Amino acid sequence: MSTDETAPVEKPRNFIHEIIDEHNRAGRFGGRVHTRFPPEPNGYLHLGHAKSICLNFGTALKYGGKCNLRFDDTNPTKEDVEYVNSIMDDVRWLGFEWDGVYYASDYFEQLYQWAELLIQKGLAYVDSSTLEEIRQNRGTVTQAGSPGKYRDRPSEESLNLFRRMRAGEFADGAHVLRAKIDLAHPNMLMRDPILYRIRHAHHHRTGDDWCIYPMYDFAHGYSDSIEGITHSICTLEFEVHRVLYDWLIDSVGDIHHPQQIEFARLNLTYTMMSKRKLLELVESETVAGWDDPRMPTIAGIRRRGYPPSAIRAFCDDIGVTRFNGMTDLVVLENAIRNDLNRTAPRYMAVLKPLKVVITNYPEGQSETLDAVNNPEDPSAGTRQIPFGRELFIEHDDFLEDPPKKFFRLAPGREVRLRWGYFITCQEVVKDASGQIVELRCTYDPATRGGNSPDGRKVKATIHWVSAADAIPAEVRLYETLFTVPDLSEIPEDADWRSYLNPNSLTVNTDAKLEPALANLAVGDRCQFERLGYFCVDQDSKPGHPVFNRTVTLKDTWAKEQKKGD
Repeated sequence: MSTDETAPVEKPRNFIHEIIDEHNRAGRFGGRVHTRFPPEPNGYLHLGHAKSICLNFGTALKYGGKCNLRFDDTNPTKEDVEYVNSIMDDVRWLGFEWDGVYYASDYFEQLYQWAELLIQKGLAYVDSSTLEEIRQNRGTVTQAGSPGKYRDRPSEESLNLFRRMRAGEFADGAHVLRAKIDLAHPNMLMRDPILYRIRHAHHHRTGDDWCIYPMYDFAHGYSDSIEGITHSICTLEFEVHRVLYDWLIDSVGDIHHPQQIEFARLNLTYTMMSKRKLLELVESETVAGWDDPRMPTIAGIRRRGYPPSAIRAFCDDIGVTRFNGMTDLVVLENAIRNDLNRTAPRYMAVLKPLKVVITNYPEGQSETLDAVNNPEDPSAGTRQIPFGRELFIEHDDFLEDPPKKFFRLAPGREVRLRWGYFITCQEVVKDASGQIVELRCTYDPATRGGNSPDGRKVKATIHWVSAADAIPAEVRLYETLFTVPDLSEIPEDADWRSYLNPNSLTVNTDAKLEPALANLAVGDRCQFERLGYFCVDQDSKPGHPVFNRTVTLKDTWAKEQKKGD
């Protein structure tokens, strides 16, 4: 069931596994474990879905069971084959393979037959009230609902109307099919919920075969039953739906009855986990699409450079509970750093270049220096870096009048060039406006490799690239998409979009890279020394590479936030 050899088979125990262990000891479901991941194909999946994917597929792997991928495609006006394909890509990217692909729409005929059976049993009726009348008659959490004029419609009449609904005789909204349960039930979902509605809309799989469609709550539990699912693992918001799923299954007779188990969904600081609102960002072009690297979609984090192994590790680390909470974004970012620290090769890149001329280095001469590719992985070997008279360093690594604790380059000060030599700044060159455009420095030839034979120490090491060999590139730096840590605290009467971070994307179009970076392909990940982890973006073209910053080397965002408090 896993397509990735690094996908962990043994997951940590949690309360869901304890429930399954007890079921297995008792012989329930014959010792089978059969889970499913059942997304609605009405948008791209996000990090919250990644947790559910890892839990459902991981649980099946743990018990040697099966996990289905099922699309609960009951709303043709919101669904699209694009979303179906993206979801399949996301599951595979995370390292899992399903035991079968299923669709709720595969079961439309069976669902319809069960709906007729409920009518015949007097447990469902066709209601011709308006949606507003239905809402009013349901009552409130403190007041029981009241029966509408169609609640006692004879079963024969409801059955006839329901069949005519299927035949397409009525316009959208003319009738609905409702369960006949309890208008005084403390659970509002049990107050005669709508089971079917008329919707003359083209379905991405069934075409125009149907003009009535089951509601999600009607189809969901039955679909689990049809597939023989043993453990229907859902997030906590579906706990109140369980009693309805149980009622529907029990009401049709002797069919398979799965066990629903609920767990707390993932809530992440500074992160939006609503598909509806993420869709708004896409449709309003606030972001560049579902795969914008600022988006918490699986497509977005993949493009940003998050490794799937790090996402799986993160989901394992945060665990599974029944208590809603907030996970700090730092926990996710640390999982990304830990993974990339072990696997990402190191390179040098300068994002805001400042030219350095080494005045005592022979003109027309150049050499190559040895550099370690990954100090965490000796098997990664070394590479050759070109060095010459003219270099680029980071503009922020020089200050003409440095404060006391600034140890990088300054007039008269000596620093170490990473893998190179000691250099000392002798002269600052400015343009007509007074902006620094060039530094004149000298180097010590005896310090090749970054060590001084006389034992003298320097307090800073800075990165650089050879000007003659540098590759021009575009580098995109990302911060959080929102400015508030807990988006649930945004007032209900406030525009949530006003909390978008105006600095979520910074584009450097004049970055300079060491030449070895030209060999990387789209999606390849690396570390720019001292700057963070980056990956090659799909917008890259020959001669114009584009890199996305995946994550900084340290938690700079949180530190900046605290500094501003």
